[in-house]
Amino acid sequence: MTEHAIPIDIPPPDAVAPRNRAPSGTTDCHFHIFGAKDRYKLSPQRMYEPADASVERYLAMARTVGIERMVVVNGSPYGTDNECIMDAIDAFGHDKARGVAVVDPDVSDAELARLNRRGIRGIRFNAITARTPLSALSDLGRRIAPMGWHIQMWVRGERLVEVAPVLEELPVPVVIDHMGQVPTSFGMDHPQFRTLVKLLESGKAWVKLVGYRVSEGPPYADLLSPVAAMIAAASDRCVWGTDWPHPYLEGRPMPNDGDLLDLLFTWADEDQVRRILVDNPARLYGF
Repeated sequence: MTEHAIPIDIPPPDAVAPRNRAPSGTTDCHFHIFGAKDRYKLSPQRMYEPADASVERYLAMARTVGIERMVVVNGSPYGTDNECIMDAIDAFGHDKARGVAVVDPDVSDAELARLNRRGIRGIRFNAITARTPLSALSDLGRRIAPMGWHIQMWVRGERLVEVAPVLEELPVPVVIDHMGQVPTSFGMDHPQFRTLVKLLESGKAWVKLVGYRVSEGPPYADLLSPVAAMIAAASDRCVWGTDWPHPYLEGRPMPNDGDLLDLLFTWADEDQVRRILVDNPARLYGF
């Protein structure tokens, strides 16, 4: 345990069945698995104590929502230890699961090759808890390019503005977490949001349409216009995720995953929904 008290997450509710039917091949491109604490050790520097979020609990949610493919992202409580998500990929099956790892900047080529064999297809740069320093972007981007990986950015909007010139020069795709962490209250003319849209328009960046963390809250109507701008800029580079089990909410209301899928159908037409849920993830993650 850490020396100081840290927030303890609560488990998510059982998913409600969405009103809209998920198309075949629907992919959840952002969620976390937290396994048994006696098997997967948590980082002493973790921001929160994760709730039980096992493969079995996730699959129960996925069956209800209609998710058939999944991309599990290493959560910050594990630091740079990726064993839990790689075991989860094994459990889900390599035909329908991929992962995004967090690594140390001096990670060896042998370790990157091992991660690749285990189903990892990207590196997450966590600029919020500083697990992998942004100074390593260029070097790691160069090293992972031959494997066809991408870099995923968990970064607040102000840092996105700072690092955008570096991202534009990377030799790999860049995937922006959580809509760039730009609160909708800032408005679409804010430099942070304009930077996100510019990156999408450049053809370099992808974005995860996981927006409840930047919203003012249910029913998330404030997300409609920003998401429309993102889809208009890059409908072929938008992907969707649940963010299950919704860790570290910091007072935000707990969303339900069936409702989150229905929300996507209010943002996009039928063709766009299929691209976002099926075609775009297949291209990015190699399904």
